[in-house]
Amino acid sequence: MKARAEISWSGDRKDCQALAARGDLGPITGLEQIWPEMAQRYGAAVALEAPHSTPPEQLSFNALNAAILQAAAAFACLGVAPGDVVALFAENSPRWLIADQGLMRAGAADAVRGSTAPVEELRYILEDSGAVGLVVESAALLQRLALPPEQLARLRFVVLLEEPAGEVALPLPEEVACLSWPDFRARGAGVTPPPLPPLAPERLATLLYTSGTTGRPKGVPLSHANLLHQLRTLGVAVNPRPGDRALSVLPIWHAYERTAEYFLLAAGCRQTYTTLKHLRGDLQAVKPHYMISVPRLWEALLAGFEDALAAMPAKRRGLIERALAVSRFHGLQRRRAMGLTLQVEPPLARLTAALLTAASWPVEALAAALLWPKVRQQLSGGVLRTAISGGGALSLHVDSFFEAIGIELLVGYGLTETSPVLACRRPWRNRRGSAGQPLPDTALKIVDQESGAPLGWGERGRVLARGPQVMAGYFNKPEATAAVLDAEGWFDTGDLGHLLPDGSLVLTGRAKDTIVLSSGENIEPGPLEEALVAHPLVEQVMLVGQDRRQLGALVVPRAEPLAAFAAAAGLPAPAGAGAGAGATDALLLRALKGEFNRLLAARAGSRPDERLAGVALVEPFTIDNGLLTQTLKQRRDRITQRDQAAVEAIYAG
Repeated sequence: MKARAEISWSGDRKDCQALAARGDLGPITGLEQIWPEMAQRYGAAVALEAPHSTPPEQLSFNALNAAILQAAAAFACLGVAPGDVVALFAENSPRWLIADQGLMRAGAADAVRGSTAPVEELRYILEDSGAVGLVVESAALLQRLALPPEQLARLRFVVLLEEPAGEVALPLPEEVACLSWPDFRARGAGVTPPPLPPLAPERLATLLYTSGTTGRPKGVPLSHANLLHQLRTLGVAVNPRPGDRALSVLPIWHAYERTAEYFLLAAGCRQTYTTLKHLRGDLQAVKPHYMISVPRLWEALLAGFEDALAAMPAKRRGLIERALAVSRFHGLQRRRAMGLTLQVEPPLARLTAALLTAASWPVEALAAALLWPKVRQQLSGGVLRTAISGGGALSLHVDSFFEAIGIELLVGYGLTETSPVLACRRPWRNRRGSAGQPLPDTALKIVDQESGAPLGWGERGRVLARGPQVMAGYFNKPEATAAVLDAEGWFDTGDLGHLLPDGSLVLTGRAKDTIVLSSGENIEPGPLEEALVAHPLVEQVMLVGQDRRQLGALVVPRAEPLAAFAAAAGLPAPAGAGAGAGATDALLLRALKGEFNRLLAARAGSRPDERLAGVALVEPFTIDNGLLTQTLKQRRDRITQRDQAAVEAIYAG
């Protein structure tokens, strides 16, 4: 190992064994080449289904391949040529994937975004990408876009994925062909698909626009080589079998969900589209073997378990709580004995942990046999083999809960600019609290936040990455590219973290999220927010304090636990979330501040400046109110703007 924290990972022995067991994709150079091979292998087996679409849809691998070829022929008939870009603004459905792969089969690329994005953002993407055509969710979205004449003049066609209900006046000039989905498919019926695109793996596959938490989105051009690297290496984390079921809830246009979906379909899995509204029912109906989501969803599943637990009779609740405590303890001691914590355990400590693992095993085994199968059944349908979390840091208390009840929860790390996965935890090296080891052929290094000098193992700094999955640069933005990519191909992720000697990456925050107090102390809010959101009173939280003497907390509380907390302290019932400091009893806010500061003080390595000057109760952060991105990341600037009065109230006290 090198003295400095840099690792080039070609895959260890178990990585190689896992990839060998999965087989490879052969000599393909483009994603569009996958589907004929999958049709040949899996034929009439179900590939995609959308039970909640109107009407419900289901496609076999044969039908999916045929639909992609038909879409490619239709796009070619509409004038799409190799090298063109077509905008695709829609949500999860089999039609989205058919359009996406039909464009690639025609040699084109798509510029993608969700249909609920702000209109100004969608117009910007259409302009920035130079799109020659538009595939859009619905006539309603097309009307909402109200494209100006200069943008309409550049479009050759518009395709509506959803069929309009009745006659709809569409704001399009006569020269722009507007096709319903049946009309679009009819264009390609009986038509020979265009020739296969050039065998050039570096050709553009897609333009993904960063959802971002501030500023305008940037176009991230990903090549077929970028995406194929992911399909060839994600098998180090999961080993899906043909016929396994996967449930999809994240937006398909996002790099994380999209790459996972390509990977699972290429392994012969059956993919079911769901929504947050239908998720609970679909978990029971589909009984997925795999599920890919973001930390917020796993937190919500844990919160649902805790709510159900609170409603149980006292004796049963006490039994489950004690069993869960033992299972958590058993998991922690087992990891300590195996050297899979974030600290280096000395030999004596590992031996002690091994003895404690053995001592706690009888109770853990009993709970694993009698209690946890029922919990898994209620949470996930009972057969969930592997859950994968990405798109943000996962709190350790959530991580250890799923470990305790017997669900293998793996974590992946990456960015849109890296296709997206850079590192992931392996089942045989599931180091809870870490982001895992690099994917094969991927290099990571840690550098000083200010000087850029390489740092040693365990030293925290900026995380840089290099590998086949890293983009070549932002679309038509050389200055933005130069700010994140150096001449040697190292990409600055903007994340802070450190590397362990086995190559595991531990993330500690985002460089741009750092809060600088008026004392000059730098505070990374991420770990503190993770600690606070583990408290049963907290649904969501965001720390503030830039240029202030102390931190403050904007808290979205859990209503029933908050009422119980107030009653136990002999305080008036809370006025409710969103009432803010002015309408909530000051004594309750003071009690909450004390409760949270005791929690923060108990953290390992806690610093005096990691304390709260005050707390404000605020309304939830949601996608609908614009305070979360579609992958449920907080838009910190918008939250601060909305709750500015609450922030001022914290410091006025």
